[in-house]
Amino acid sequence: MASAPGFTASARFLRGRARTGLVRSRKSLLPALQMTACAVGAYAFAEYVLGHTGPLFAATSSLIALGFSREPRLRRVVEVGLGCTIGIVVGDLLLHWLGAGIWQAAVVLLFSILLARFLDSGTIFTTQLGLQSLLVVLLPAPAGGPFTRSIDAVVGGVFALAVTFLIPKDPRREPRNDVKKLLHELAEVLRGCSSALAGSDSTQAWHALVRARNCQPLVDAMRQTLRSSGEVAALAPAYRRYRDELDRLAQSVDFIDLALRNSRVFARRLTSAINHAALSDEATENIAEVLEETAAAVDELGLGLAEVHDGVRRAHLRTARAALSETAGRLHPRLLDVQRLEGETVVMLFRPLMVDLLEAAGMDPDEARDVLPAL
Repeated sequence: MASAPGFTASARFLRGRARTGLVRSRKSLLPALQMTACAVGAYAFAEYVLGHTGPLFAATSSLIALGFSREPRLRRVVEVGLGCTIGIVVGDLLLHWLGAGIWQAAVVLLFSILLARFLDSGTIFTTQLGLQSLLVVLLPAPAGGPFTRSIDAVVGGVFALAVTFLIPKDPRREPRNDVKKLLHELAEVLRGCSSALAGSDSTQAWHALVRARNCQPLVDAMRQTLRSSGEVAALAPAYRRYRDELDRLAQSVDFIDLALRNSRVFARRLTSAINHAALSDEATENIAEVLEETAAAVDELGLGLAEVHDGVRRAHLRTARAALSETAGRLHPRLLDVQRLEGETVVMLFRPLMVDLLEAAGMDPDEARDVLPAL
């Protein structure tokens, strides 16, 4: 009987994982088909057109270049091609000087990894350079010579780029989804701070701080996505009309990043203010209301930045700017019934966060600062 709850929990966990896996597989169906066609096509081209025997690197390099990584594909293609070529050169030179053997392979691999880290910080570049130099020492060269593998890697990369640029895929889709997710997290951080104030719960404010800190990986991932989308928009003729929109989205992300950083400072100070009872009941109610209003405006901003249709997007952004401006006009300690110095600090720390959000919504920096009441 004691094992029944554990069995039920395990079954529930497995069902959840299965559902998540099915959703992930369904969303990955089209990329998987693209990767399969690209890898097989690159292999067939290298074998039947170029006459290479067993051109595995044509297939593997195309898979690496396409992949599911957020890193820009053009960078991955360059890393694979250069890593293969430099790795073969290094391996051949060291093989000529040191000879073949296990300890020689260890020396070659160590030297190759350190050289790769010296030349570039890319993980794929390091892996390819080290792998190729190791294969040169341990395995016989292919029929076409050691640099056949470099040619195969280039073939795979070219096929990957062709798939990226020729198969229709809106480069704005992933950045839009990411920015909506990011702003949802910021809104929840603000709501957590509001609930902490309403309940005089410093622990909940600390949890909001932790949630804000955990947003940084989302920001970093979105920057990677924007770089990848920018590459596609710059190089693919069909997507060049999206470059300005992606640039504007990248600017908004910069301001959102600043807003998230300021939210961490704000949440940390709010934790201290709650612990020291630095806010009166009236001030607590007013600031909690400001936080809720700001969170609602952030949700509206997320809808605007993620919207596909230009007219609807502009409407959401206008609504977000109006709501943020109205709330920003209240950010003065006197208007919020704040009396003590520590409470005033809480209000003062929220003002730059509001400016960041107004700029993310497309407002001019000077205009955004002028919205705040004079101190």
